[in-house]
Amino acid sequence: MLDFRMETFLTVCQFMNFTRASEKLNITQPAVSQHIRFLEEHYHAKLFRYEGRKLKLTEAGEILRNASLTMMHDEQSMQNRMIAGESSEELYFGATRTIGDVLMGKILKKYMDQYPDARIRMVVENTRELLRRLDEGSIDFALVEGFFQKNEYECIRFSDEPYIAVCAPDYPFRGQPEVIEDLFRERLLLREEGSGTREVLERCLNAQNFSVSDFDRIAEAGSLQAIKELTKAGCGITFLYGTAVQEELKDGTLIQIPLRNFQVYHEFNFIWRRGSIYGDRYREIFRRFSGQAEDVEIRG
Repeated sequence: MLDFRMETFLTVCQFMNFTRASEKLNITQPAVSQHIRFLEEHYHAKLFRYEGRKLKLTEAGEILRNASLTMMHDEQSMQNRMIAGESSEELYFGATRTIGDVLMGKILKKYMDQYPDARIRMVVENTRELLRRLDEGSIDFALVEGFFQKNEYECIRFSDEPYIAVCAPDYPFRGQPEVIEDLFRERLLLREEGSGTREVLERCLNAQNFSVSDFDRIAEAGSLQAIKELTKAGCGITFLYGTAVQEELKDGTLIQIPLRNFQVYHEFNFIWRRGSIYGDRYREIFRRFSGQAEDVEIRG
């Protein structure tokens, strides 16, 4: 069980405000300050500093925050395993929408064939939400397509996937597209904020000094299937992983838009909290998911 003062520390980290932390914890602000002061004296390090009126973590505070999140995650995982019993094979994990909708069916089918009594709970959410759940300990590991802080999570590359522009075969372009700028006159069908699929596009555009706001019209949807259906219906163009539209490209309901200045590949990663005591278990699960029997390279 985490020390109550560590819970206070993590709550202050969440809000970066002593008053809001005291309200969340239902304790007084002087009590919050006392808890933080105790930790600073215990670790002989300052945990917070002010930059103007903004509260910021010090380098020592960042180290403690990362370690505390991992401890909280491991404690929740341990509690789940104790309740289930060591003999029970249980998986509590998350997958981003593209991975969950496109890849996990086949992966879990093989897994359940091998472990028919396994209890499995998979959460399908965007990258931002899965990272939050990892930090709080409600899932053990995640397969994500989005970006994450590699100093906070250990990861194994699951695959490298092409990221492409697609449209309906009879889509009425305003002009023949040759480079990504030519698509700015079209309607962009886009995933929601926090989606890994969207963030890849945003970063690729930023690298060329563009942004999604350069498109004349934008329509957002939180569903991968909805994006694909709208694109097939000719409502706009979109950017998706090749694996997500493999069947549509094969049957001709979608086609790739060839662009000279947009050749992008991106990683799908298997991640868990850095320093977790269950690291070896997660590596073994990765091997089962990926069908690898040999040792794998762990990257941070």
